Amino acid sequence: MPLFLVRHAKAGSRPNWDGDDVERPLSQNGWHQARLLGAKLARRSPSLLVSSPYLRCVQTLEPLAELCELEVTIDKRLEEAQAFEPVLDLLAEVPDRTVLCSHGDLIPDTIAALQRRGCELLTPADWRKATVWRLERAATGEIVSAKVTAPPA
Repeated sequence: MPLFLVRHAKAGSRPNWDGDDVERPLSQNGWHQARLLGAKLARRSPSLLVSSPYLRCVQTLEPLAELCELEVTIDKRLEEAQAFEPVLDLLAEVPDRTVLCSHGDLIPDTIAALQRRGCELLTPADWRKATVWRLERAATGEIVSAKVTAPPA
């Protein structure tokens, strides 16, 4: 059964944001992407939604949460500028069909670490905002393959 690792949707420009970056919200385009992602991922019957505490990540999962009547759980291991090892632990802990939302620095590091552990990439890597990585786990819990889908249009 799969896990889904989502890069947050488009947020407002970092240089144009005056507040704490943790509170930087999605842009209008980002909300559009989040709604499209929600509709797409709702068909996968997610079991759990886990997000970085950054507002843009939480907001990316909100339409999905609403559609599936689930709460978004915050996990600091998915924050920006964190090490990938705790994310690997998190991936091992969560149930099948969990949707996790994180950032453009941590997701590539996590995917690279999975590759070093034998995970096969089935598609070329895509690190754009609102991409979704489908991670397949073996019965042993090991993630054996990963493929990414492009951001919704």
